Amino acid sequence: MIKAGIIGATGYAGGELVRLLQNHREAEVVWYGSRSYIDKRYSEVYQNMFRIVENVCRDDDLSELADQADVIFTATPQGFLAGILTEEILSKTKVIDLSADYRIKDVAVYEKWYGIEHKSPQFIREAVYGLCEINRGKITSETRLVANPGCYTTCSILTAYPLVKEGLIDVDTLIVDAKSGTSGAGRGAKVANLFCEVNENIKAYGVGSHRHTPEIEEQLGYAADRPVTISFTPHLVPMNRGILVTEYASLIRKPDGSLPSYAEIRAAYEKHYGGETFVRLLEKGVCPETRWVEGSNYVDIGFVVEERTGRIVMMGALDNLVKGAAGQAVQNMNLLFGLRESEGLDLAPCFP
Repeated sequence: MIKAGIIGATGYAGGELVRLLQNHREAEVVWYGSRSYIDKRYSEVYQNMFRIVENVCRDDDLSELADQADVIFTATPQGFLAGILTEEILSKTKVIDLSADYRIKDVAVYEKWYGIEHKSPQFIREAVYGLCEINRGKITSETRLVANPGCYTTCSILTAYPLVKEGLIDVDTLIVDAKSGTSGAGRGAKVANLFCEVNENIKAYGVGSHRHTPEIEEQLGYAADRPVTISFTPHLVPMNRGILVTEYASLIRKPDGSLPSYAEIRAAYEKHYGGETFVRLLEKGVCPETRWVEGSNYVDIGFVVEERTGRIVMMGALDNLVKGAAGQAVQNMNLLFGLRESEGLDLAPCFP
């Protein structure tokens, strides 16, 4: 049995990790870390866990936890793990970080976009970017540190990746319009996230400056085999969970001037995702909806070719707390320990 510890267990992503791991046949949670609720019973923080989790919350002592856990999930703010991670900790246990501390390989880019100094850049190169459908081969039993991708980034990258990789779109024309439920902003009390501020409203934020932009650019740059610059605009919508991305790009014409056909584009998606459990390529004419993936680890993808404009509209939807955070982290854990990749994640989406 894999012993798992969670730092940040009382945040939304941490709470989802607890829920998923309750149904995992090969893992048990031995540490419910929470700086705000030390010594408080976990089920008092999340009443849905009444008579399911009887443990009390503990502190965020990673050094002590490393002696007890085979894997540690850190669902913490940016900068937390980078400030305390040591070689000694990594020599004892594996770490799956749900923050952005080790996602971006250029420390200068990280510090520019996040506005903080990176305290342990020596581990950045070692960290594996845990987007399983793309980097599965790099996530092995020898991996010590996994950088779990962000929710916007997971959806944005997976939606465009096959077409970038196969050279079917001009990636420099890529525009990503993304919309997220309020849980993506975390559980902390913020005026902007109050019911009266969010209800009956939709707004853009972080326009031209959102922190997930360089993460998307870096990963799509690997697919394109060159630096990539995109336009990314996130929006907050009045729902609890879910992300929908709509992406626009110019198609690359063939030598005879014609556009790639629907069949050719679908073949590119099938090439990369045809055998994937958690990526569902929808039928022609069907557009993804967040309610079709809620509570699950699925990503739904659809696309429409615009013959008139020479562009393609790509669409993706996922649950930001599952495939966009905790579910992907469990998927990464399964790969680290050689388990069935979908273990603990065989969840049908909730509907309605």
